[in-house]
Amino acid sequence: MKELDVLGVRVEMPTNNPIVLLREREGQRYLPIWIAAPEATAIAYAQQGVQPPRPLTHDLMVTLIADLGHRLEEVRITSMEDNIFYAVLVLDGTKEISARPSDAIALALRAGTPILASEDVLDAAGVAMAVEDEDEVERFREFLDQVSAEDFEAGSDDTPPDPQP
Repeated sequence: MKELDVLGVRVEMPTNNPIVLLREREGQRYLPIWIAAPEATAIAYAQQGVQPPRPLTHDLMVTLIADLGHRLEEVRITSMEDNIFYAVLVLDGTKEISARPSDAIALALRAGTPILASEDVLDAAGVAMAVEDEDEVERFREFLDQVSAEDFEAGSDDTPPDPQP
Protein backbone atom coordinates (compact mmCIF):
# COMPACT_ATOMS: atom_id res chain seq x y z
CA MET A 1 0.00 0.00 0.00
CA LYS A 2 1.17 3.50 -0.86
CA GLU A 3 0.20 6.64 1.03
CA LEU A 4 -1.58 9.33 -0.96
CA ASP A 5 -2.12 13.05 -0.52
CA VAL A 6 -5.32 14.76 -1.63
CA LEU A 7 -4.46 17.54 -4.06
CA GLY A 8 -8.07 18.65 -4.36
CA VAL A 9 -11.27 18.44 -6.32
CA ARG A 10 -12.27 19.98 -9.62
CA VAL A 11 -14.87 19.68 -12.33
CA GLU A 12 -13.69 17.70 -15.34
CA MET A 13 -14.59 19.31 -18.64
CA PRO A 14 -16.56 18.77 -20.86
CA THR A 15 -18.59 16.29 -18.75
CA ASN A 16 -18.91 18.62 -15.73
CA ASN A 17 -18.24 15.63 -13.47
CA PRO A 18 -16.24 16.27 -10.30
CA ILE A 19 -13.00 14.40 -9.66
CA VAL A 20 -10.73 14.14 -6.67
CA LEU A 21 -7.04 14.08 -7.50
CA LEU A 22 -4.68 12.16 -5.24
CA ARG A 23 -0.91 11.93 -5.48
CA GLU A 24 1.39 9.17 -4.34
CA ARG A 25 3.39 10.63 -1.44
CA GLU A 26 6.61 8.76 -2.27
CA GLY A 27 6.33 8.65 -6.05
CA GLN A 28 5.20 10.37 -9.20
CA ARG A 29 1.79 8.79 -9.81
CA TYR A 30 -1.49 10.66 -9.59
CA LEU A 31 -4.82 8.96 -9.04
CA PRO A 32 -7.93 10.71 -10.43
CA ILE A 33 -11.24 9.38 -9.12
CA TRP A 34 -14.57 10.58 -10.50
CA ILE A 35 -16.97 11.34 -7.67
CA ALA A 36 -20.43 12.81 -7.07
CA ALA A 37 -21.04 16.50 -6.36
CA PRO A 38 -21.99 16.08 -2.66
CA GLU A 39 -18.77 14.19 -1.94
CA ALA A 40 -16.75 16.76 -3.90
CA THR A 41 -18.26 19.43 -1.66
CA ALA A 42 -17.52 17.38 1.47
CA ILE A 43 -13.87 16.93 0.45
CA ALA A 44 -13.48 20.60 -0.49
CA TYR A 45 -15.03 21.71 2.83
CA ALA A 46 -12.61 19.48 4.75
CA GLN A 47 -9.62 20.81 2.84
CA GLN A 48 -10.71 24.41 3.37
CA GLY A 49 -11.42 23.87 7.06
CA VAL A 50 -15.06 24.90 6.70
CA GLN A 51 -16.95 24.37 9.96
CA PRO A 52 -20.68 24.28 9.22
CA PRO A 53 -23.05 25.45 11.96
CA ARG A 54 -24.42 21.90 12.18
CA PRO A 55 -22.48 18.72 11.41
CA LEU A 56 -22.65 17.37 7.90
CA THR A 57 -22.84 13.61 7.34
CA HIS A 58 -19.07 13.03 7.28
CA ASP A 59 -18.58 15.20 10.38
CA LEU A 60 -21.28 13.19 12.13
CA MET A 61 -19.63 9.90 11.17
CA VAL A 62 -16.24 10.97 12.54
CA THR A 63 -17.91 12.05 15.79
CA LEU A 64 -19.86 8.77 16.03
CA ILE A 65 -16.73 6.68 15.52
CA ALA A 66 -14.87 8.58 18.24
CA ASP A 67 -17.80 8.76 20.69
CA LEU A 68 -18.32 5.00 20.38
CA GLY A 69 -14.73 4.52 21.48
CA HIS A 70 -13.18 3.65 18.14
CA ARG A 71 -10.52 5.20 15.96
CA LEU A 72 -10.38 5.52 12.19
CA GLU A 73 -6.81 4.31 11.66
CA GLU A 74 -6.65 4.63 7.87
CA VAL A 75 -8.63 4.38 4.67
CA ARG A 76 -7.56 2.12 1.86
CA ILE A 77 -8.46 2.29 -1.80
CA THR A 78 -8.26 -1.43 -2.35
CA SER A 79 -9.36 -2.26 -5.87
CA MET A 80 -10.86 -1.15 -9.14
CA GLU A 81 -13.28 -3.34 -11.06
CA ASP A 82 -15.07 -2.25 -14.24
CA ASN A 83 -13.78 1.30 -13.67
CA ILE A 84 -15.33 1.43 -10.19
CA PHE A 85 -13.04 2.06 -7.22
CA TYR A 86 -13.53 0.27 -3.89
CA ALA A 87 -12.30 1.31 -0.48
CA VAL A 88 -12.37 0.23 3.15
CA LEU A 89 -12.31 2.13 6.42
CA VAL A 90 -9.93 0.54 8.93
CA LEU A 91 -11.16 0.98 12.50
CA ASP A 92 -8.95 0.21 15.49
CA GLY A 93 -6.39 -1.40 13.18
CA THR A 94 -8.47 -4.56 12.67
CA LYS A 95 -12.06 -3.88 11.60
CA GLU A 96 -12.57 -3.18 7.89
CA ILE A 97 -15.78 -1.57 6.63
CA SER A 98 -16.54 -1.26 2.93
CA ALA A 99 -16.93 2.34 1.71
CA ARG A 100 -16.95 4.42 -1.43
CA PRO A 101 -13.55 6.05 -1.94
CA SER A 102 -15.12 9.52 -1.99
CA ASP A 103 -16.71 8.99 1.44
CA ALA A 104 -13.55 7.37 2.77
CA ILE A 105 -11.45 10.35 1.62
CA ALA A 106 -13.90 12.85 3.17
CA LEU A 107 -13.72 10.95 6.48
CA ALA A 108 -9.94 10.64 6.39
CA LEU A 109 -9.51 14.38 5.86
CA ARG A 110 -11.74 15.13 8.85
CA ALA A 111 -10.12 12.53 11.09
CA GLY A 112 -6.55 13.28 9.99
CA THR A 113 -5.89 9.68 9.02
CA PRO A 114 -3.76 8.34 6.16
CA ILE A 115 -5.20 7.50 2.76
CA LEU A 116 -3.59 4.48 1.13
CA ALA A 117 -3.96 2.81 -2.26
CA SER A 118 -2.93 -0.65 -3.32
CA GLU A 119 -0.17 -1.07 -5.89
CA ASP A 120 -2.72 -2.80 -8.15
CA VAL A 121 -4.96 0.29 -8.12
CA LEU A 122 -2.05 2.63 -8.77
CA ASP A 123 -0.76 0.38 -11.55
CA ALA A 124 -4.20 0.19 -13.18
CA ALA A 125 -5.44 3.78 -12.77
CA GLY A 126 -2.46 5.86 -11.68
CA VAL A 127 -1.07 8.41 -14.08
CA ALA A 128 2.68 8.91 -14.02
CA MET A 129 3.56 12.58 -14.27
CA ALA A 130 6.78 13.39 -16.04
CA VAL A 131 9.01 16.10 -14.63
CA GLU A 132 8.16 18.45 -17.50
CA ASP A 133 4.47 18.05 -16.60
CA GLU A 134 5.03 19.64 -13.18
CA ASP A 135 3.90 22.98 -14.68
CA GLU A 136 0.50 21.38 -15.31
CA VAL A 137 0.35 20.25 -11.68
CA GLU A 138 1.23 23.77 -10.54
CA ARG A 139 -1.58 25.20 -12.71
CA PHE A 140 -3.95 22.66 -11.15
CA ARG A 141 -2.86 23.73 -7.66
CA GLU A 142 -3.41 27.38 -8.58
CA PHE A 143 -6.88 26.45 -9.79
CA LEU A 144 -7.59 24.70 -6.49
CA ASP A 145 -6.56 27.84 -4.61
CA GLN A 146 -9.22 29.79 -6.51
CA VAL A 147 -12.13 27.34 -6.36
CA SER A 148 -14.53 27.12 -3.43
CA ALA A 149 -16.60 24.22 -2.13
CA GLU A 150 -19.78 25.90 -3.40
CA ASP A 151 -18.53 25.33 -6.95
CA PHE A 152 -19.21 21.61 -6.46
CA GLU A 153 -22.68 21.78 -4.96
CA ALA A 154 -25.36 19.92 -6.90
CA GLY A 155 -27.46 22.18 -9.06
CA SER A 156 -24.86 24.91 -9.26
CA ASP A 157 -24.93 26.72 -12.57
CA ASP A 158 -21.44 28.04 -12.03
CA THR A 159 -18.73 25.81 -13.42
CA PRO A 160 -15.24 26.70 -12.25
CA PRO A 161 -12.93 27.84 -15.01
CA ASP A 162 -10.58 25.34 -16.58
CA PRO A 163 -7.09 25.75 -15.08
CA GLN A 164 -5.53 25.66 -18.56
CA PRO A 165 -4.10 29.03 -19.64
